[in-house]
Amino acid sequence: MLLPFLSLCLLLSWGLPLPPCHDSTESMEVFKQHCQIAEEYHEVKKEIALLEERKKELIARLEQAEKESMDAAQLTKEYAELTEENRTLKLAQTQCAEQLEKLRIQYQKRQCSS
Repeated sequence: MLLPFLSLCLLLSWGLPLPPCHDSTESMEVFKQHCQIAEEYHEVKKEIALLEERKKELIARLEQAEKESMDAAQLTKEYAELTEENRTLKLAQTQCAEQLEKLRIQYQKRQCSS
C-alpha cells in the first residue's frame, strides 16, 4: 500500500508524507487513512477528467444537432418558398399560353377576313 501512495504523491507533486511512527498505532492508522484518502482523491480526479471529456463530446454533439436542426428548418422554409414560386410561375405560364392562344385566334380571324 505504501508504494502506490508514494508514487501517487510524487505524481501529484505533493512531496513525500512524513513516515508514520511505527511505535504508535494511531500514527500508523492516520498514515493508512492518508494513503486511502490520497488514492480516493486520485480516482476522483481521474473520474472528473473523464466526465469533463464526456461533457465536451456531448456539447459538440448537441451543437451539431442544433446546427442540423437549423439547417433542416432553413431547407424546409426554402422548399416552401420555392414551391410557392413554382406555383406562381405555372399559373403565369398558363395565363400567357391562354393569352397567346387568343392572339393566334384573333390573328387567324384577321387573316381570313383579308
